Amino acid sequence: MTTPPPSAAPGATPGSGDEAIRLAEERAAATRERNLPQFTDMPIPGDTANLREGANLNDALLAVLPLVGVWRGEGEIVYPTIEGPFRFGQQITFAHDGRPFLVYEARSWLLNEAGEVIRPAAREQGFWRPQEDDTIELLLTHNTGIVEMYYGKVRTQTSWEFESDAIIRSATAKDVQASQRLYGIVNNGDLAYVEERAMVGQPLQPHASAHLKRIVG
Repeated sequence: MTTPPPSAAPGATPGSGDEAIRLAEERAAATRERNLPQFTDMPIPGDTANLREGANLNDALLAVLPLVGVWRGEGEIVYPTIEGPFRFGQQITFAHDGRPFLVYEARSWLLNEAGEVIRPAAREQGFWRPQEDDTIELLLTHNTGIVEMYYGKVRTQTSWEFESDAIIRSATAKDVQASQRLYGIVNNGDLAYVEERAMVGQPLQPHASAHLKRIVG
């Protein structure tokens, strides 16, 4: 991919281990008691986005452990075929139920220049499925009529890279040919990602990016 997530972010000094620990403790104080809403009468284990609660994390998920939680922040959409760039807000959830996959959900909303919500925007849901050969299968379904299958790998202990292998489109969906994604935990513990897309006759290029803070876990 051509555009990595930021390697540092405001509030953290690169290479400062003490500062990173301090920031992590501050975040945990606000998020450690929060989790996904639970139905207590479910006869099977519920999803959890908090490693302190619920089912034990499956050993197969150790490579994606830093992602477990709920993240919220803002991002930007840009592409030659739109008038943008446009700002958007987003919440991403990584949860599990003790089995060897992460449940993934992303919900977005468009923002105006003042940061006010205009309307709901894209939604996507799916599963991250780490495999024994250290690859990660990523299956995504979009509300826009697109289903994507990615194969990815662990780049470092806190970054993950994916490339689309197959894309299925409904008759009313946008013409998307390929996609790549790169996720990373940046120096202050936030989640950042970039997405590149080849669609509507354009070559593969940056389309969306976001910087999200942990609110659960």
